[in-house]
Amino acid sequence: MTTTTYRPRSAHALLADGSTVEIRAARPQDRDAVLRMHEEMSPEDLRLRYFVANPRYARVTALRMCATEREGYCPLVAVAHGRVVGAAEYTVLPAAAGEPRSADIAIAVAEGRHGQGIGTLLLEHLVDAAREAGVRTFTADALAENRAVLEVFARLGLRTSRHFDGTEVRCTVRLEADEHYLSAVDERGRVADVASLVPLLHPRSIVVVGAGRGRDSMGRIVLRNLRSGGFTGPLHAVNPHARAIERTPAYPSVSALPFAPDLAVLTVPPQAVPETAEHCGELGVRGLVVLTAGLDAEQAAALLRICRNHGMRLVGPGSLGIARTDAGARLDATLTARPPLPGRAGVAVQSGGVGVALLEQLSRLGIGVSSFVSLGDKYDVSGNDMLQWWESDGSTELAVLHLESFGNPRAFSRTARRVARGMPVLTVDTGRSGAGHRATAPPMGATAALPMTRQALFAQAGIIAAESVGELVATAALLHAQPLPAGFRVAVVGNTGGAGVLAADACADAGLTVPGLSPRLADELLALLPVGSAAANPVNTTAAVSAEQLHACVDRLADHGAVDAVLVVLVPTALAGTGDDLLAAVTEAPGRYGLPVAAVLLDQEAQVRLIEGSGEGPDALPRHVTPPNAVAPHTTPSYAVPSYAEPRFAARALAHAARYARWRAEPSGSVPSLAGIDRAGATAIVEKYLAEHPGGGWLHPRDCVTLLDRYGIPRLPCAWAEDEDSAARAARRLAGPDGRVALKAHWPGIAHKSDQGALRLDLDGEDEVRTAYLDVRRRCGDLMTGALVQPMAPRGTELLAGVVQDEIFGPLVLFGLGGSVTELLADRSARLAPLTDRDVHALITSPRCAPLLFGYRGGGAVDLEGLEQLLLRLSRMACDLPQLVEADLNPVVARSDGVVALDVRIRVLPRRAHDPYLRRLR
Repeated sequence: MTTTTYRPRSAHALLADGSTVEIRAARPQDRDAVLRMHEEMSPEDLRLRYFVANPRYARVTALRMCATEREGYCPLVAVAHGRVVGAAEYTVLPAAAGEPRSADIAIAVAEGRHGQGIGTLLLEHLVDAAREAGVRTFTADALAENRAVLEVFARLGLRTSRHFDGTEVRCTVRLEADEHYLSAVDERGRVADVASLVPLLHPRSIVVVGAGRGRDSMGRIVLRNLRSGGFTGPLHAVNPHARAIERTPAYPSVSALPFAPDLAVLTVPPQAVPETAEHCGELGVRGLVVLTAGLDAEQAAALLRICRNHGMRLVGPGSLGIARTDAGARLDATLTARPPLPGRAGVAVQSGGVGVALLEQLSRLGIGVSSFVSLGDKYDVSGNDMLQWWESDGSTELAVLHLESFGNPRAFSRTARRVARGMPVLTVDTGRSGAGHRATAPPMGATAALPMTRQALFAQAGIIAAESVGELVATAALLHAQPLPAGFRVAVVGNTGGAGVLAADACADAGLTVPGLSPRLADELLALLPVGSAAANPVNTTAAVSAEQLHACVDRLADHGAVDAVLVVLVPTALAGTGDDLLAAVTEAPGRYGLPVAAVLLDQEAQVRLIEGSGEGPDALPRHVTPPNAVAPHTTPSYAVPSYAEPRFAARALAHAARYARWRAEPSGSVPSLAGIDRAGATAIVEKYLAEHPGGGWLHPRDCVTLLDRYGIPRLPCAWAEDEDSAARAARRLAGPDGRVALKAHWPGIAHKSDQGALRLDLDGEDEVRTAYLDVRRRCGDLMTGALVQPMAPRGTELLAGVVQDEIFGPLVLFGLGGSVTELLADRSARLAPLTDRDVHALITSPRCAPLLFGYRGGGAVDLEGLEQLLLRLSRMACDLPQLVEADLNPVVARSDGVVALDVRIRVLPRRAHDPYLRRLR
């Protein structure tokens, strides 16, 4: 690839202490600031940087970095509060044609700013810019005694080698990102993110700006909640017409405050928000919660710009507020009518109404919340930030999200995948319908995902996605109170036959199994139950069952090992009393069940309740979380059984828990290495096409098949023909054992060839090929530019493999039933690229047609390894080529002896690569 001068876009990012810097290309007007930074460096820093303590080098560096743009050179600066606090540069070294490019780099950090991660952050952005410009390695010379810079390279996460030569050392850094590097970036990002949220979620002091004297004004409600919620730090209000509000000192303006508070809550009119935010930033406020809604585009852009310039993290606008319930860190800066119950669920929502509903339900159930953030329009603080906070706070054991859009979905997916290994992450899958998707208007810098894309993200990240708030709460109750199931087998125990049937049907609908019980186990259960009971599963205890008999039945099922969960379905009867009376025996168990037990009480008014017993010991209330750096999880001396009003919610909660347990038990998976990839050749094909077609479009069939070859994706042999004679010659050369070929007419943008009469199959001999070509030409007229000739493929299972690429979500790999019925049946699954070995397995086994691949009804299995390789190589192609926005391999014929693509269409657009894991704020 030819090295180009790549000037990265400006980006704000977080340092290790949570402060914000801007990383951008150096400009001519930065010369004085860069020079000042170097002049203020100590003689020792200058010596370590330039090997001699000579100020002349500072002037040379400032002139070089801030000169006009030139080929093969990239200078970056880090700017905080208008001052340059760091600088980095690379210069591409000469290399022979075709040789990997290398660049020499240098980094400098301002005096007094060492240890904040400025150098590492600059280096990460320099690596990203160099990769985009085709550079493959960095080299850097340093004094052997310069331990600080050597430590930066050692901890970067990229493969680095050192060569010592006397007092100097040369470091060589390979720029290929692998899992080790991404994990190192993750950890640096987590530390910085959590530090930046402290002023919001653990502020030492707060000001409410816009607190009115009216009792129902937003600001006054927030002040009242802060007072009653137990906030113990200094609390002030800003109101030019009052000296005190809610027993809180009031000041006429932000600038009149006696000191800079950590957190400011803004309830001023929309037109006043930017100016008020500017005053807060000038004072030194570090966190803003903006409850004001209805900002126009200009006001919104100004607000975000001000927050970035002053290094303030922002919740909102349009937020309902934030809350935290930890002892010693109580905070209720919300507009809610009742304070949240302290507990273990972290809640972050975009919709204030959904937030209120979740707080009410979680408090009613006794689950409670550790922290609550109403994200509002989500200009800055997002679900990704909150996941990292909960991962680190030592208090949260259940993460609950309601997100309508995503700012950086691939970074969110990576964070969620890590967090979900330690605690359940739940969300509501919103916008599944066309109307719902239209209504989820994304905030600035975010995107509302299509349902298939969003569901792929959730599945790969281990996120439990409920269809409604009620289903989410029902699932949260089960996960809070019961252990995770080891599988999908459920025993249904009911005191009437009809109730058991309803529950069994609900389990089947949710993807659970209700297996028949062995004769021996059935006999054991019948010996415990009243005469007339049935133990086929569902187990019908009859209405005569007593609480003791029910407990014995559940106890035996739980101990036996034949099932992974027990669902008890009860209706009130005159013989045994209410469902609560019967269930009491189960909840009085000592909490020793190793599998989840849930109940359905058909006369219950509440959708879900937690019925507590008196089990004792640390295992009585199972916990699913051990976050990094966390204190030991709390225990509670009670055993609770979730009780549902209808079987559907109970079954879906159990199914969610079973899928989550299966996901967590599986290894994380890794992206396999693939041989025979020619990325440079593939890139050249795409770049040549875009040079000739700047607006993009569908590649010519010859380019499509060449791209497949560059990635080792198997395809049928083919030849391009532009008249009937060349088509006949191609047929003679390509005909298979039976002498038959296919002819596929082409013109730009053609789809569904069979529908348009552009496909001819089973052509036998050159004469038939000529006739077919001329016939198609007559039908299609001047549209037709030529045709592909291929041998007829052996029959097999026709599949679809494809890619669609979104600028925000990145590439999505599709797989499912192919051929002419693919759109009619819509039997396909999807996963976000890059695919791991676990992802490709899930991709193949998820569609309804999957049994056909494994030998359905005695048929032979297809070449599964070949199919996995095809999908992995398609994933790699999509990741390597950001310009590839759509690829359609249909059909792909799978047989026991191999997998081959028969037809391919590829569309490209002029797009740049975008590293979703580069540390930057939106």
